[in-house]
Amino acid sequence: MGNDFRLGGDLLLNRIGFGAMRLPTDSFHGPARDPGTGRAVLRRAVELGVNHIDTATFYTSGDGTVRANTLIREALHPYPAGLVIATKVGPARTPDGGLAATTDPTVLRPMVEENLETLGVDRLDLVYLRIGGVMPPPHGESVAERFEALAALREEGLIRHLGLSNVDAGHLAEARAIAPVAAVQNHFHAAKRDDTEVLAVCEDAGIAYVPFFPLGGGLSDLTGDRMAKVADRHGATVPQIALAWLLGSSPVTLAIPGTGSLAHLEENTAAGEIVLTQEDLSDLT
Repeated sequence: MGNDFRLGGDLLLNRIGFGAMRLPTDSFHGPARDPGTGRAVLRRAVELGVNHIDTATFYTSGDGTVRANTLIREALHPYPAGLVIATKVGPARTPDGGLAATTDPTVLRPMVEENLETLGVDRLDLVYLRIGGVMPPPHGESVAERFEALAALREEGLIRHLGLSNVDAGHLAEARAIAPVAAVQNHFHAAKRDDTEVLAVCEDAGIAYVPFFPLGGGLSDLTGDRMAKVADRHGATVPQIALAWLLGSSPVTLAIPGTGSLAHLEENTAAGEIVLTQEDLSDLT
């Protein structure tokens, strides 16, 4: 399976990207990390061939002093040719540092404009409409008005491609009737494989499937005898095999592991060179 994917038919991405959530802080409510380290990680990621960075304006340290978008702009602007920066709108930070989702389509324009400003660009490559929390909202909740609002911003030229995050197959069908969907970002990894319906739709339509928490996000244990067996076979780490499994699960899957560590960054990007055999995939089933 190849190491590249063409997002929306025109943006060629390395299938191992980078998630920026852990740059400002190690945990969502945690203390700020050193901004200099974050900038160094971003620069090294690009040196290693990463050309897909996933971010959001609500990726900040608990006290709000360090922001992922700011680090990305400081480290990489003017952006190298071919670098794709994806962001997401919908949730917003609350005064107590938490996160609240909204169903109000009128707040999406200011959120898009904030991303344009903080990233220092005139057009965003990919904007996901993020709905709900970690799990998708109840079946039947409409995304139409919100997706229509983003589609209008795409028509204005402020957004290149549209995506959806934290959705079920019904949400995806509803959005696709309004405008093209280039990517879906749901919770899926080697220890959580229950989003097969959405993945199948994405594979059939050539839509990128870009799981958040590709290594479990600290919520799931990826270790186990089967994973360790395959890791030993390849002289690799368990996280590397988990990423290789993700890429091997479908030709439309992309991985965006996040880290604030240079060592972990290099380990994660090296996973893109691991090609699992049918024996490996059978052992991991």
